[in-house]
Amino acid sequence: MQLGTRWSVGAAAPSGLPHVVEIAVKAVEEELVAVGEETGTWRWTLTWLESRPVIELDDGTVIRYNAGEDSATITQPAGPVEDDEDWI
Repeated sequence: MQLGTRWSVGAAAPSGLPHVVEIAVKAVEEELVAVGEETGTWRWTLTWLESRPVIELDDGTVIRYNAGEDSATITQPAGPVEDDEDWI
């Protein structure tokens, strides 16, 4: 059984993560910096499901590992839908 953990955005990821997952975490963090998002209090949460890491950021971004392909999938939360029409 593997225990999960939490760590701050910008801090080193926990050891034992597949390399592609580490790359995915860094990519998300770099994108947040590029868009100027304030992440000073944000944290990642690592959960192990069926011996595979699932990582979720406080904003709802999720990174899942596919062992068969040795790949990581980043799923970002849906943003608000803007409607240009006024409804009566």
